[in-house]
Amino acid sequence: MSHTILLLQPTDNIESRSWSDYESTNDCLDGICKVYEEYLKKKTPTRATITYDISNLFEFIDDLKDLSMLVLDNQSFTYVPHNKQFVKESIFNLMNERIRDR
Repeated sequence: MSHTILLLQPTDNIESRSWSDYESTNDCLDGICKVYEEYLKKKTPTRATITYDISNLFEFIDDLKDLSMLVLDNQSFTYVPHNKQFVKESIFNLMNERIRDR
């Protein structure tokens, strides 16, 4: 897996911009899910557990002002940018892999 940088801007305010780096793309995808889970915890603090399906996660991603991933290409040693659609497709594929591997 390739080193991946997550660029995130939840709102129009440029002060909301942040970035995180991960050892692999899958770790980054897990990180995006954790961002959504933290959002849900803040939105519903009285709930003991949170549940969601992938369509809820995708709606959250679509509502972000900006979300992109920069994935290291190990052959050219450059970072390749990927948009929200790529992120959603990658999360979908990762979740399907995990279901199959159970």
